[in-house]
Amino acid sequence: MELKLIGGEGQADVRVAVSDAVFGREYNEALVHQVVTAYLANARSANRAQKGRSDVARSTRKPWRQKGTGRARAGMTSSPLWRGGGKIFPNSPEENFSHKINRKMYRAGIGSILSQLAREGRLSVVEALAVDAPKTGVLARKLKDMGLDEVLIITDSVDENLYLASRNLPRVQVVEAGRADPVSLVRYASVVMTRGALAKMEELLA
Repeated sequence: MELKLIGGEGQADVRVAVSDAVFGREYNEALVHQVVTAYLANARSANRAQKGRSDVARSTRKPWRQKGTGRARAGMTSSPLWRGGGKIFPNSPEENFSHKINRKMYRAGIGSILSQLAREGRLSVVEALAVDAPKTGVLARKLKDMGLDEVLIITDSVDENLYLASRNLPRVQVVEAGRADPVSLVRYASVVMTRGALAKMEELLA
C-alpha cells in the first residue's frame, strides 16, 4: 500500500510505502458504526436530572375524599398524572451512557477508516507541517497552497504555533497521532499525516 507525499505547493512528488495491515484493510461498515457510536456515547456526561414524585415540592395530603365526589380517585398532588407532579422514570445524573468496546475492535475500526480514506484518496502524507509564528493567516495560506480546505492534521507531536494558528480555522483541526479519534477521521473531508505521525499510527494499530 502506498500513500502520496504532498509538498508545499500540493504537488504529488513521491509515494510512501505503508503497512497493509493498517492501511490495506477491507472496509467493515458495521464495525466502524459500532466504534463511532461507542466513542460518542462514552463522551456523554450524565448532567440532566429530573424530579420524581418524592422530590417535587407538593403536599402529601389527599386532595379530596375517596368516594362520593364523582371525580377520579387521587392520593396526592405529586402524582405523575398531575400537572407539576413528579416524573415516573426520572433522568438521573448517575445515568450511565458508556459502551464497552474491546481494544482490538477499536484498533481494527480505526484501521478500517484509515484504509477507506486511503482508497478514496482523502489521506495524504507530508514530511512535516509547521508555521514560524502562531498566525492563522500563515497556516491558511499554507493549506491553500497544498490544495486543502477542510482537513484533519495528524502530527507526531503538536507544535504550539501550529495548534494556536489552527484554532480560528473552523474546518481545520490539529491532533496528535495517539489522540486521533474515529469521529474526526470520518468527519473531515481530508486527512493529512506527517511522516512521524504515520510511523506512530502504524506502531499503535499494528
